Amino acid sequence: MIAVVCATKDRPDDLRSFLESLDRQYRRPAQVVIVDASAEPVNAVADGFPSLRIKYIRHLPPSASAQRNVGIRAVDEDMDLIAFMDDDAVLEAGSLEAMLGFWRAAPAEMGGAAFNWLNFEPTGGGWLKRSAACRWLGLYSPVIGQVMPSGWQTMAANVDKTIGVEWLSSCASVWRKQIFEKFSFDEFFDGYSYLEDLDFSYSVGRQYKLAVVAEAGFRHYPSSSGRSGMVRFGKVEVRNRLYFVRKHGLSMWRCYLGLMIRMLMTLAGAFSLCWRQNLGRAMGNCIGLLQSIAARPKAPSCPAEARVR
Repeated sequence: MIAVVCATKDRPDDLRSFLESLDRQYRRPAQVVIVDASAEPVNAVADGFPSLRIKYIRHLPPSASAQRNVGIRAVDEDMDLIAFMDDDAVLEAGSLEAMLGFWRAAPAEMGGAAFNWLNFEPTGGGWLKRSAACRWLGLYSPVIGQVMPSGWQTMAANVDKTIGVEWLSSCASVWRKQIFEKFSFDEFFDGYSYLEDLDFSYSVGRQYKLAVVAEAGFRHYPSSSGRSGMVRFGKVEVRNRLYFVRKHGLSMWRCYLGLMIRMLMTLAGAFSLCWRQNLGRAMGNCIGLLQSIAARPKAPSCPAEARVR
C-alpha cells in the first residue's frame, strides 16, 4: 500500500488541483498526509475530498524538509511505499497504477522511483551545458539523471523508457518505506528548501537503485505563491549548493566555478524582460559567494559507500 505526503504552503487552489488528480486515479493511495505551513490553514480544501483518506497536519514554521519529515512519521505503519508530491503537481490518469505496477516487479535493491515529468522546460544556457568544456571540467553533462563532481545535477524528464538515475526530484517520487529507518530530509535545507531533494535522493542512491518510470506521467505547474524573493533565493542557491558539495565530498573548486558561471548567466539575463528578477538573483548569488568565502561553513561528510548499480 502507498501513502502520499504533500508539504504545502499558501497554495489552496494548487492543492485542490493536485488532490483532484489523486481522486481521478484508477488506484487511489491508501493514505494522504497533508502537512500545511500556510498562513491561513487549508484544511477546508482537504475536507472537500472525502474519498481520499486524508490526515491533515499543521506545521510551522514553513520548511519543506521538516514538513516531509513530519509527514513520514505520520504515515500508517502498514504502508509499504511513501510518495512525496508537490502541491502544484498534477498526475496523469492511470499514473499511480503504472507506478504501483513498477514497484510490484521492482527488485529489493530499488529504493526510489520518480514519476515522469512530462512538461519540463529546460532552463537557459543549454548550449553551455552541452559543451565539451563543461563535460571535461566535470561541471555538467548531457547524460540525464546524473550528479556531477561540481554538485550540479542533470534532469531526467519526459523519458520514453524507464531508466536508472543517480538522484530523484521530490516533486513526484515514491520510496520504499523501509529506507526511512535510516534516511530523512536534512533540515539544514530550511524555508524554501532548495536542493533538499537532491541531497536526500543522492544519499539514498549510494545504497539503493533509483529510477524514473516512463509510464507514470505527471505535469508540474510551478506556482508563484510560497516562494522566496529573488535576492534571498540567490543567496540560498549558493549556500545550499556549497553545503551539498561539502557534505558529499564532491569538488569544491568545480562548484565555485559553476556558481560563478551561474551568476554571470543570470546577470546576462538581466538584460531581458525579467531584468528585476535576474538582477536580484545575481545580487543574491554575489552576496552568497562572499558570505561563503568569509564563513567557510562546515557540513557533515557522508561515508564513501559503494553504489548499487
